[in-house]
Amino acid sequence: MAMRCGKVLLATILCLFLGASSAQGELVEAICNTLAQVIVKDEVTKAFNANSTVAPALLRLHFHDCFVRGCDGSVLLDSTPDNTAEKDAPPNKTLRGFEIIDAIKQRLENSTICAGKVSCADILTYASRDSVVLAGGPFWPVTAGRKDGIISRANETSALPSPRLNLTGLLANFAANNLTEDDLIALSGAHTIGHAHCGSFSNRLYSFNATTPQDPSLNSTYAGQLKESCPVGNLNSTVPMDPVTPDKFDTTYYSDVLLNEGLFQSDAALLSTPSTADKVRLYAGNTTAFNDDFVNSIIKMGAIAPPAGSYGEVRVNCRVVNPL
Repeated sequence: MAMRCGKVLLATILCLFLGASSAQGELVEAICNTLAQVIVKDEVTKAFNANSTVAPALLRLHFHDCFVRGCDGSVLLDSTPDNTAEKDAPPNKTLRGFEIIDAIKQRLENSTICAGKVSCADILTYASRDSVVLAGGPFWPVTAGRKDGIISRANETSALPSPRLNLTGLLANFAANNLTEDDLIALSGAHTIGHAHCGSFSNRLYSFNATTPQDPSLNSTYAGQLKESCPVGNLNSTVPMDPVTPDKFDTTYYSDVLLNEGLFQSDAALLSTPSTADKVRLYAGNTTAFNDDFVNSIIKMGAIAPPAGSYGEVRVNCRVVNPL
């Protein structure tokens, strides 16, 4: 009933203002962005109710989109016979949730007034926000207007922050996207939901360096539990990034890090300096502080622009560029 009423309201508003030609374009844009958020919330909620792991999947998809060529939906493009796209690069082979974005886009393209009006990049940004909310996290306003890129290259995924980076490497990676140390610590809190494949952290268990097979900064009891789930050579099994509340967007992740139970080297790196460790301690004990800072940082991340001079469009199909 709510969805039906929302459509009627939007159609009524459009009819009332259709004669105002000077404002028609802006009006249609505003209506379509509102309708998009209604549809995104509906589709993401349905998917989440069927399988709650779609929440971290969509959030991760948004991260991986924005850190390569900006937030332009390039991670959604399929490979072609003469180009390997981002989604088929090694860091992205475990990405999920593409079918949810496809379903949202199809509903918008099938609408009378919003075909060709809402970009795939905006859809993905809305979907990541709603995923966090469904997992118990904060809501934040999303500014629309992103355009979809027409370039997606697997080799450019080297711009993604590796889970094996130390603090210096992480800060340099984030700085390249105009994100700060504070943004790094707040956005790392996304690891409070979801699972990771053993191959992304197994070096900490078996091949940390030439003289020390196991990362000495990793809690030994936790390391033993990880080895049970990820025996030598098993790269494809998964474990929760937050073993306490893996499906709840909360601050337990930061408590894990303080106990030396952060799954990745990049998690452990947050304790490298007094200032970063202090922020971890703050978030571990203050949900409001974390939620507020996470919202500010993910809004900044969602505004990472594509390279200067890049052409943008609104794709009809999120998997392929529009025909010429």
